Amino acid sequence: MSRLASELQRLQRSPWEVLWSALVSCGLVLFSQLAVAIVPRLLPSISLLAMLPVAGLVFLATIVVGRFWRRFIGVAASAPLFVLFNVLFLWGVYVFVIRRDTSSLLDMLINAECALLLWGLYRILSGDPGIVAYETSFLEEAGCKDFVDAICSSEKHPSLSRVRHCNCCKVNVRGYDHHCPAFGNCVGQKNHRLFMALLTGFVVAESTYTMCSTKCMCLSP
Repeated sequence: MSRLASELQRLQRSPWEVLWSALVSCGLVLFSQLAVAIVPRLLPSISLLAMLPVAGLVFLATIVVGRFWRRFIGVAASAPLFVLFNVLFLWGVYVFVIRRDTSSLLDMLINAECALLLWGLYRILSGDPGIVAYETSFLEEAGCKDFVDAICSSEKHPSLSRVRHCNCCKVNVRGYDHHCPAFGNCVGQKNHRLFMALLTGFVVAESTYTMCSTKCMCLSP
């Protein structure tokens, strides 16, 4: 509970700031997806497989442009909200626009992908990446007086290896890899596999959505 309270205090914002951040994140999603939707219109002759990397590059380019633009005008956005809105956008467009032109098997696959992505995003946002507290039995078992002593003695105690401090979350994480702003949490020993699964899932979902939407545009009069 103390960790949750400190995290809420660190992330505390006014209602206007939260609303503005959500609107900016939603706008970036619409801008990036509109740019991706234009790709098959501009390049109708290339194959679906060749269109996937092109659409990926366009998607990344729009994110970079949007990032520089929001910094230029001085607005804030939320990377986790961007990821959440992006999944909801893909799922919504698929259900209300593309679904009628897909097979039953593909329909189940796409719905399962989106549902699992939302579940995984919740798990990595709210989960523990492997936080090590200063005063735990973990340090006592290693015979260390404090966390600094534990870091210095990590060679003698393999269980303390790769414990690093995250400047964003202000916590010490076992098996620390990096802080992922897109998922709003550190990537450590306890959630590294979930992080890799989410990355793979997002690539698969975006690829499937691009292929289905391109096929739908080709079939439409």
